[in-house]
Amino acid sequence: MSAPLKITILGCHSATPKTNAYPTSQIVEVRGQLLLIDCGEGTQVRLRENSIKFNQVKHIFISHLHGDHFYGLIGLLSTLSLLNRTTPITIYAPEGAQEILNIQFKYSGTYLSYPLHFVELKSTKSELICDEEKFIVKTIPLEHRVYTNGFLIVEKEGKRKLNLQKVEELKIDKAYFKKIVNGEDVISDDGSLIKNEEVTFPPDPVKSYAYCSDTTYKPDIIPIIKNATALYHESTFLELHKNLCAKTKHSTAKQAASIAKQANVGHLILGHYSARYKNLDDFKAEAQTEFENILLAKSRKTFVF
Repeated sequence: MSAPLKITILGCHSATPKTNAYPTSQIVEVRGQLLLIDCGEGTQVRLRENSIKFNQVKHIFISHLHGDHFYGLIGLLSTLSLLNRTTPITIYAPEGAQEILNIQFKYSGTYLSYPLHFVELKSTKSELICDEEKFIVKTIPLEHRVYTNGFLIVEKEGKRKLNLQKVEELKIDKAYFKKIVNGEDVISDDGSLIKNEEVTFPPDPVKSYAYCSDTTYKPDIIPIIKNATALYHESTFLELHKNLCAKTKHSTAKQAASIAKQANVGHLILGHYSARYKNLDDFKAEAQTEFENILLAKSRKTFVF
């Protein structure tokens, strides 16, 4: 079995932090690596509360520069330096993020103990921004009041699996096992070709996670996120306040569910709730009129796929 895809919600409420409602941030664990997506106020405290070893994070993705998605970053980066981190960090963020952070470092006299690299996001088209050994990350262009991207995290296909019964039947030497799981054919002792498919099983299905917050209803993202294992889509409002979406460039729970349905995703995680609502179950009930597999984001909640 491949490592599970895990999403840990650190915060999932909109705008103003409260004692039990934290701004947006989440950790995605993909093939054993930890990625931080967005970094609202209090993110480093939430990381500690969830016992997440945040010194292992090498990639940080910032969707846009509104405070509830960005203002916790300077504190987290400073703390990592106080912990004498030496491993580099790469930040993927809109134009302006590097300038803002450098000003904060300059006037606070902060000197980092580790290299900090920036990938500046400016494109309005989906682009590959991170290509690691076991996964890739693409942008999902969104529509909000400022330049905003979501992120699509896709596992790379793993190695094929040995059919132990078959390799024993064919008396294949263990010395060939590494080649076989890498997809190669082998030659038997009698000189005949043994096709890889005869002695292996397919690798585990590839999993993917699409993160979309903040955005108005934007159906043209559907081809980008098609068939994702899970989709996190903002649901700031219920249909009762749909009239606010145009002004604020946010979405309703029902609109998020419509995107999920059209994209044929496995599960939809709702989040970025407006503080005006007291009962989050109303978001789930409304969304399920469009799409069945609804999950509600909650702080300290981990989803495993």
